[in-house]
This record gives sequence, structure tokens and C-alpha cells, in this order.
Amino acid sequence: MAAAETILITGASSGLGEEMARQFAAKGYDLALCARRLDRLEALKAEIAAARPDRRVEVRALDVTDDDAVFEVFRAFRTDFETIDRVVVNAGLGKGAKLGTGQYAANRETAMTNFVAGLCQTEAAMEIFRDQGFGHLVMVSSMSAVRGLPRSMATYAATKAGVAHLVEGLRLEFVGKPQRFTVLYPGYIASEMNDQVEQSTPLLASTEKGVAAMVAAIEKEKAQAYVPPLPWELLQHVMRHAPLPLLKRLV
Repeated sequence: MAAAETILITGASSGLGEEMARQFAAKGYDLALCARRLDRLEALKAEIAAARPDRRVEVRALDVTDDDAVFEVFRAFRTDFETIDRVVVNAGLGKGAKLGTGQYAANRETAMTNFVAGLCQTEAAMEIFRDQGFGHLVMVSSMSAVRGLPRSMATYAATKAGVAHLVEGLRLEFVGKPQRFTVLYPGYIASEMNDQVEQSTPLLASTEKGVAAMVAAIEKEKAQAYVPPLPWELLQHVMRHAPLPLLKRLV
């Protein structure tokens, strides 16, 4: 019997990362899970062990803004499992403020967590994948990356566009090689991050439904996926091409 594939997920203690861990475990994957809140990870590990005792789950505390810790944790997980088949760069932050309103600290925190830490996680993942000669890197971006957004979303959208382009560049570099690359562009999916954003929108998908669409795209190794596909596959065209006055009303 072939060994189970191993998936490393960052930001796995809550929201999309937590639900991805559940759904991937149910599909027969082994898991390397990391996040700041180790107690939440341990509870998730126990939950998965009760439902799927045949699956291996390893957990480690990680603050993704600690560069040295990111490399240390990724390398340790590789030692645990010998190989890492897939890395999902999921950890992120949704803070933000209008530019030029004296709230630079909030925007800087978002930029450091989403882009600089995203770069660090990508470096750590690619170190493993280059050495192994294979691997699948998945970047959780956002529909906000499709086009620059105003007000408190400006910095967040820019960081999500930035990490998407990191992966696009890697895909071009590795054309014809075994390494694979996916960028996910989630729309409104219920999560702790979205608790402070848009709970009233009719476009909000449940965590389970939204993550199921993400997991399906990951397993298919799509180059990019707007999730859930309805309505976001259609709306991404509107967001890209709508005249500015119309776009401003929409967002």
C-alpha cells in the first residue's frame, strides 16, 4: 500500500486552515499543522485522531513572522515525515486602515504577516521541494488580489496580490519540472478573519462549503482557482474589467 501524502498547513488552528486539516484528514492525508495557538492545534489533532485514527498528525507552534522559526519548523516537519508532498501557505492577517490616516502600524502588521511572512514560508517550502525534486506549493491569496481595493482593504489586497505573483513566478521557473504550484483566490468564506469584515453579505459561503471548494482545487492541482467557483469565477471578470465608478460602488 502506498504511503499517504503529507500536507503541511500554516495557520491551521482556526478558520480555513483548521477546516482544511479536517477535510484532508478525511480524504486520507497525513498532516503537519502549525500555528501560534498550540492548544488549538492539540485539540484539532485529538479530534482528527478520534475520527481517523489511521492518520498521522504532527503539530508545532509557529509565529510566521519569526523567520528563523519558520525554517526551523518546516525542516522539523520534513524530518518527522521524511518528505513533504504539499505545503499550503494559509496563515494571514486581515487588519487594515485607510492609507494616510495615521494608522501605519496596522497596515505594516498586515504587510509583514501576509507578504513578508508569506515570502518566508515560500522560501522554506521551496528549500524542501528543490531538495526533494518534487512538491506542490499552494498559496492562499484572496479575491481582493484581483484588483486594487480602496480604504481599509488597500494594504490587504496589495499583500495578497504580491504573494500570488510569487507563486506565478515560481510556476514559470519550473515549467516542465515536477514541482507544481496553485494560487487560490477565496471569496467570502465564513472564518474568524471574516468575523470582523462582511458577515452580512449574501455571498458568504459556509466554512465547510468554501473549504471543500479549496480542497477540490488543490487536489486537482489547478494553477489558479476562484473559490467557491460560483459566484467568484464569474465575478473575477467583473472585478478585473469594471470601470472605476462601477467598481467603487461594488466594493
